[in-house]
Amino acid sequence: MPPSNSSTPPPTPPPPSPPTSPSPSPPSTLPPSAMASPSFSPPTTTAPSAPRVSLSASFVAVEFDTRLDAALGDPNDNHVGLDVDTLVSLKTSDPLISQDIDLKSGNIITAWIDYKHDVPLFSVYLSYSTMKPSDPLLSAAIDLTRYLKQSMYAGFSASTEGSTELHLVENWSFQAYGFPQIRPSRLHPHNVSDHTLAPPVLVPGSKHHNKLGLGLGIAGPGICFAALVAFGIISLRRYRGMKMERDFKAELLTGPKEFSYRELKAATKGFHSSRVIGHGAFGTVYKAFFLSTGTIAAVKRSKHTHEGKTEFLAELSIIACLRHKNLLQLQGWCVEKGELLLVYEFMPHGSLDRVLYQESDGGTTPLKWSHRYNIAVGMASALAYLHQECEQQVIHRDIKTSNILLDGNYNARLGDFGLARIMDHDKSPVSTLTAGTMGYLAPEYLQYGIATDKTDVFSYGVVVLEVTCGRRPIERDPENQNMVNLVDWVWGLYSEGNIIKASLLL
Repeated sequence: MPPSNSSTPPPTPPPPSPPTSPSPSPPSTLPPSAMASPSFSPPTTTAPSAPRVSLSASFVAVEFDTRLDAALGDPNDNHVGLDVDTLVSLKTSDPLISQDIDLKSGNIITAWIDYKHDVPLFSVYLSYSTMKPSDPLLSAAIDLTRYLKQSMYAGFSASTEGSTELHLVENWSFQAYGFPQIRPSRLHPHNVSDHTLAPPVLVPGSKHHNKLGLGLGIAGPGICFAALVAFGIISLRRYRGMKMERDFKAELLTGPKEFSYRELKAATKGFHSSRVIGHGAFGTVYKAFFLSTGTIAAVKRSKHTHEGKTEFLAELSIIACLRHKNLLQLQGWCVEKGELLLVYEFMPHGSLDRVLYQESDGGTTPLKWSHRYNIAVGMASALAYLHQECEQQVIHRDIKTSNILLDGNYNARLGDFGLARIMDHDKSPVSTLTAGTMGYLAPEYLQYGIATDKTDVFSYGVVVLEVTCGRRPIERDPENQNMVNLVDWVWGLYSEGNIIKASLLL
């Protein structure tokens, strides 16, 4: 059984995942989840009302459950359970009662899952730290002999039953003792769980000078070959960098202005930290003063990564061709010294999220309702342009309040097209890796990975709710400290016939 930990409940291992014998396994850690409520468990094969839910495959699993399901005999919505061939736990324990650990706290949680075959004893330990507690959270005397086979699978499984959650296994490890050593590269080349090592074979009577001569004979040609390969790689990278700059300049001769690196460096005081006005997936945004023209602009400086270059290419190729009063206007670009920079018009009031949530902290004057209405209408107009009026349909994929900028009159401008995609109007969308920000993603996009104009509209709807309710898309409830999804919260009030309660007026 692989050890696992989670800042919220880690996903339950899929079948079959029994620990192999007899040894404690080292810890693993998981970062906090964005939202926690439903349980994590393998899929069932019978109706939820059945008293016992059985699965076809044999498995042993530890469930970290954050959802109360009476049909499965759950004691509460914060428990750890031992499951053997069924989702009805043989034994459960509440870490909040015994160890003051809340699976929905958002903190990093470390878990140790041990099985001792000779006793036999199965134990689960839990802690907010990396120090293993002396007493187990859950302990069960159970013989798992029939589950310990030569070939087994160990891993994780998760289910949210239709809700939205974010969980990440930060690291985990698996160790077993007491088995005869084998050579997995020959017997089971794809067995990633086998960590056994064969002892080195010592050859008696070998001489030091023989080893030295053999080493030089082998290493000499190898070093020369490595040097040639390194030289080739460096040359290729330089050629590609020069080619990329030439291609950019050829494609954008009639487009936005090309700035020199020296000009942008001087305008931002050498990209000084005092000029930083924002951060994003693409990189850092600086406020730039151009003394020669007396103008102010915002300069986005790419991170030196492959992803940064990809987003730069996407943003530059898309937004350079767009013209709309509610889109952030690109003024220029620069590709020099391995740097990727975009120059935009400067927005005095910054991003919408800063204005919305600084006002709740008393930092700024609340937005007038006329401004809120204009922001919503402006964003709707921008989306209609991107989805219907452009020659090719543009799917933004990252519509959120931090990507909406406000000018001096609080008019909204949509920016950050780093994740955007272009497609023909008559073509069907294709599945891609899910991109965007949790809380703004449509359920069907999370499930199928297909971004469409409708998934953009869902994100726009979340923005409208933020503007009218003054709440973030996912935030902690001050009363019970649970994470609350804005869409679910508003939908619940609507179902109760009390939708006006969501308004900022109350």
